[in-house]
Amino acid sequence: METIGFIGLGIMGAPMAGHLLDAGYSVITSDHRSKPPVDLTAKGLKAVTGSQAVARAADIVITMVPDTPQVEEVLFGENGVASGLSKGKLVIDMSSISPIATKKFAQKINELGCDYLDAPVSGGEVGAKAASLTIMVGGEDKAFERARPIFEKMGKNITLVGPNSVGQTTKVANQIVVALTIEAVAEALVFASKAGADPAKVRQALMGGLASSRILEVHGERMIKRTFAPGFRIELHAKDLNLALEGARSLGVSLPHTATAQELFNSCSANGGAKEDHSALVRALERMANHEVGA
Repeated sequence: METIGFIGLGIMGAPMAGHLLDAGYSVITSDHRSKPPVDLTAKGLKAVTGSQAVARAADIVITMVPDTPQVEEVLFGENGVASGLSKGKLVIDMSSISPIATKKFAQKINELGCDYLDAPVSGGEVGAKAASLTIMVGGEDKAFERARPIFEKMGKNITLVGPNSVGQTTKVANQIVVALTIEAVAEALVFASKAGADPAKVRQALMGGLASSRILEVHGERMIKRTFAPGFRIELHAKDLNLALEGARSLGVSLPHTATAQELFNSCSANGGAKEDHSALVRALERMANHEVGA
């Protein structure tokens, strides 16, 4: 088994790295910013100081950080991953970032004699813990085949969509669908509850028909039970929709409902909800309706 460097052990990165350790991989991380999780250390996670040291020690380096600037810093900042790479190594960015920046990052890594995959994921904290993530990959076939056994330890639906940056483009498309579906579920439950219906029973009835979806199942329940601890934070989904709207402007494409969903996320953030789960988008609609789902 190849040695894996894993940088970014947050809500999703920690369980993802945990699955690799459980599978018998040697996993290395950086303790530059924070100490690694104790439960992962108990499983054999090793820590070195700095991203450069991670890259030197690993055959494959995975990054899982919040946004484009963080990926750029980890890869190309002072003592970054790029400065520790040698020919033949593989860099996999599993963050959700700009497709345009991804093309540039891939080119720089390729110029060092290394392969690059952009492999953002969908499934949130639940999928990360269950190793059932959807993984959308951009890159070359040979790099994908090298990484496939690793991906299979973290996810279920794994697709090589196209060349570098297409994985990130697919993730942006995914985030559009997810945001608009959350917004639709929120509208339906606010409407039903305001009309005097039991939202829990409405959700149960809808789950048996064409309106059924994973988001109605999971996020609809969160809206009703008011369980907004983050599986995927509003501020991160808003970041992804910014990528969608920026891309749409450059392509001359109109995304009117994506823009509306973004404004609802902005409303939530303005009212202190940036770090809540994205299902808390319902709060923005509740404020306009002056009615809370389940009230």
